[in-house]
Amino acid sequence: MFKTTLSKGIFIPSMVFIFLVSITSVLYPELTDQILNLIKNFIFVNLNWVYVWSVTLFVIFLVYLLFSKYGNIRLGDNDSRPEHSFFSWVAMLFSAGMGIGLMYFGVAEPMQHYSSEVFGLTQYVNKAKNAQLYTFFHWGIHAWAIYGLVGLSLSYFTYRFKLPLSLRSCFYPLLKNKINGKWGNVIDVFALCSTFFGITTTLGFGVVQINSGLQILNIVPDTNFIYQIMIVAILVSLAVLSALTGVDKGIKLLSNINVILVVCLLLFVLAVGPTVFLIGSFTEGLGNYINNFFNLTFATHVYDQETLPWFYDWTILYWAWWISWSPYVGLFIAKISKGRTIREFIVAVLLIPSLFNFIWMTVFGNGAIWFDMNVGKGALSALAGNPDALMFRFLEYLPFSEIASYMTIFIVIIFFVTSADSGIFVMNSIATKNALKSPKWQTILWGGLLAVLALVLLNAGGLKALQSMTLITALPFSVIMILFIVSLLKGLSIDQSYYDRNFSKATVPWSGRLWKDRLKQIVATKDRSAVDFFINTVVKEAFAELQIEFVKNGIDAAINYKTDPSKIEMEIKYDVINNFIYGVETTSKNVSTYVIDEDNLPGIQSSGTFFPKAYFGDTRESYDIQYFTKKELISDILKHYDRFLGIVSEENNGMFISSDSYEQL
Repeated sequence: MFKTTLSKGIFIPSMVFIFLVSITSVLYPELTDQILNLIKNFIFVNLNWVYVWSVTLFVIFLVYLLFSKYGNIRLGDNDSRPEHSFFSWVAMLFSAGMGIGLMYFGVAEPMQHYSSEVFGLTQYVNKAKNAQLYTFFHWGIHAWAIYGLVGLSLSYFTYRFKLPLSLRSCFYPLLKNKINGKWGNVIDVFALCSTFFGITTTLGFGVVQINSGLQILNIVPDTNFIYQIMIVAILVSLAVLSALTGVDKGIKLLSNINVILVVCLLLFVLAVGPTVFLIGSFTEGLGNYINNFFNLTFATHVYDQETLPWFYDWTILYWAWWISWSPYVGLFIAKISKGRTIREFIVAVLLIPSLFNFIWMTVFGNGAIWFDMNVGKGALSALAGNPDALMFRFLEYLPFSEIASYMTIFIVIIFFVTSADSGIFVMNSIATKNALKSPKWQTILWGGLLAVLALVLLNAGGLKALQSMTLITALPFSVIMILFIVSLLKGLSIDQSYYDRNFSKATVPWSGRLWKDRLKQIVATKDRSAVDFFINTVVKEAFAELQIEFVKNGIDAAINYKTDPSKIEMEIKYDVINNFIYGVETTSKNVSTYVIDEDNLPGIQSSGTFFPKAYFGDTRESYDIQYFTKKELISDILKHYDRFLGIVSEENNGMFISSDSYEQL
């Protein structure tokens, strides 16, 4: 019998829904597409304001966090550090977030906007500027704000609150332990189905582009379905192999390679294309985007009825598409973002990919427009309705076009593989409630399901129906994302107050009775044996006396002696809330040579000194207790216990202080 980490409450309902939708799309592709299109069009026409306001709110919220006091909060413990280099991190989130889309729409979208007469603009300058402006709008900050919000929510609650890497965790401040039950399963089923549909349709369209490019290069004679089967079989096999090696190897390596290749292709087109025009158009286009940012953000086109169909088919469709993809991309971004600060996360996720997208769309989109106007005499704009081949036809206007086309196919292939392998990884993570290690056959299963359904739907013409289904799911998920904001604000507020909480003034009296002895201690260094002696006498005696009094008052307090004799803890255990811990350990620090040589400090004779450091079982800052007497140390422990009881007794802090106990559930 197969060993499995799959959660039945998530996997079985998800598979039932996925197969029902897929089978219906295969058996009745036209009818299914027609019905789903009616639902989609109703949503886009009557509820488009939900998307506009939601995406606007996401942008405003992330910008607020960027400049707020919460920006310095780390996604993890206060002392945690990133697991991946900055380059690898950006490369992976970029490959998962945009991937094939850049190659597919880099030329196609600007050219389609340029070719459209929807705005009634016939002048070349106005059409080209609008094409660039709206491409920037659809692929810029707004798109990444959608991904960023989901990724930030997951990262924060997973690594800061020690909850599972799952969408259900983002509702913990609102649902508390109910996320373990049916509500949590419903959320994860939704995320799994949305991810599966999104990746399936994207991979299906990606295969068509690869097939088209291979045909143009005369590698295959046509776009026959047989060749598409071969392409999918090879690429999904590579994706499964990459997924089996894990994030740290296969996915990271492929993402790094792809970003390097993409930059090389970008620089090549910039160098051999209309360089001066491209640099100038990027500069002007960026200024145009900044100047029109708020107008674009809030635009609903209600005063210009002729542009409404374009608005539904482009802007609203894009917002729905990004939202429907956000569970998958957000989960993957969260997986690789542990240790980053909130400010660092937002800057990297919002600005860096957006800026690169702007450069890419300018070089390829405006380059194609320039060739169409000055060389091709409308040949490229005539192909605007054939986005599968448009990128390759554009490259034919450049020197070394065949080499560039081969490179483009190779990049699309790697994007295909990175999208598939990260998708496999995310789907398995959702279906297993973030199991640390799953059997290899599960990874193969997800890859096989993606390949089979993508090909079956592609052959039956059901991909468009599945795409419509994916876009429809974006409406409820946009509301769910607004709840993410509520949860984040509640969690961040509690987080900040928890670490900013100070001692009560009544608990911090400091007697000057022993001031002469303390002066000698202040100017002297201590070796390890002296500090060890302090811990094994003063500290141990203080702990022992206090333990007796705790027991007398009905409190079970334990003293933990670590293997190192210079480390001791007092711990009071609880079933639900975090345990109370007060520990002391020997710690070293270096002393400046300038201080050693100073005649006015005769007690300092060594370049290193040791001191007893108190720590508290969480990430609050520790401090030196070398000047404490036994009674003062007892008093200090009681101060922390008083603070602890004050915090745990407040209802609002229940979510934060019980995070460790949740880990056991």
